[in-house]
Amino acid sequence: MENIILENLSKDFGAFLAVDKVNLEIKSGELFSFLGPSGCGKTTLLRMIAGFEIPSQGKISIGNSEITDLPPYKREVNTIFQNYSLFPHMTVFDNVAFGLRIKKRPKDEIRQRVHEMLTLVKMEDQALKYPDQISGGQKQRIAIARALINKPQVLLLDEPLAALDLKLRQHMLIELMNIHDAVGITFIYVTHDQSEAMSISDTMAVMNQGKIVQSGPPDDIYERPASIFSAYFIGETNLITGEVTAVHEDYIELSCPDGSGKNLEIDSSFHVAPAPGRQITLSLRPEKIAISRNKPRAMDDINMLKGVIEDILYLGTHTQYIVRVGKLKFRVFSQHKRVYFDDKALDWEESVWLFWHDTDTWLIEEIPSESMFIDDPEGASGLQRYVKRGKI
Repeated sequence: MENIILENLSKDFGAFLAVDKVNLEIKSGELFSFLGPSGCGKTTLLRMIAGFEIPSQGKISIGNSEITDLPPYKREVNTIFQNYSLFPHMTVFDNVAFGLRIKKRPKDEIRQRVHEMLTLVKMEDQALKYPDQISGGQKQRIAIARALINKPQVLLLDEPLAALDLKLRQHMLIELMNIHDAVGITFIYVTHDQSEAMSISDTMAVMNQGKIVQSGPPDDIYERPASIFSAYFIGETNLITGEVTAVHEDYIELSCPDGSGKNLEIDSSFHVAPAPGRQITLSLRPEKIAISRNKPRAMDDINMLKGVIEDILYLGTHTQYIVRVGKLKFRVFSQHKRVYFDDKALDWEESVWLFWHDTDTWLIEEIPSESMFIDDPEGASGLQRYVKRGKI
């Protein structure tokens, strides 16, 4: 197995530029994900790797072999689509055996290989059934077995779990990871679901408007977003924009208006040293913030703000609070580690303290602007609310 290399890869459809000069190397054997909103170019990129779309410029290589102009059937690449594309008139066994029969392999080899693949995906007892007699999750397993039986170097998965319900989707993510570990080939996974990409990937690339805006391990992208788009699109975050008022040896002081003419002074750790007077943005994840009706003990490396609870949403594993500080709003997640039913729960319009360690913020040298609208309608409306109304 060899690395997949994309060099200066672009694809346009007339006036629309779907993929814009992508340069990327995907290591052999890893489970790699392309993540982004609808229309960002991730599926077009996958289709170019598969050979279903020809790049407008650039090249695609597997190791030292360029495959840019090869037809799909000459590439050691197989694709699993959203609808699985199983043959309805064939049994499960025949669907999986199809690729080997096209290659005219001996019957004994076909029987043995199909049995191995069905055992791998835990479907050996369903071999004589037809696609309309099995569930959505089972259809996906058969599609995987059919794709893997020809021993490709790369398996491409185009939102393969989109049609499944939440519980089955979570179960199939684990199954996919187990299958990947068992066969050891490169998986390239396309999704718009952040939780899917973060849970399944060794490495992932966040895409927007045809470009890769950040790539790396999921925890690195989540904890250290390179841009406002990455911070906002991956999970939930609070974006705090203000002016650097002082730079110390291991922290900075940031002043930002709360909407009432007052300034909030927020200390923050930093990975780059911005100059005083510079406008910057901090990303602060909701789960990093503690919330209490009691004022915490003052400490040099702890930020504290007093606000009022504006909204409460119980979500089972945690409660989400929207806390107003002046005219700014913070989203806070409080995990339900223990529940004491005799405790008085926090309530609407109650005054509370928010506090967090200054190392829990991540500095982004970028300021939101009117042009920073996420392509996805829900994401766009959220970022518009932030930009236009001054919400955090």
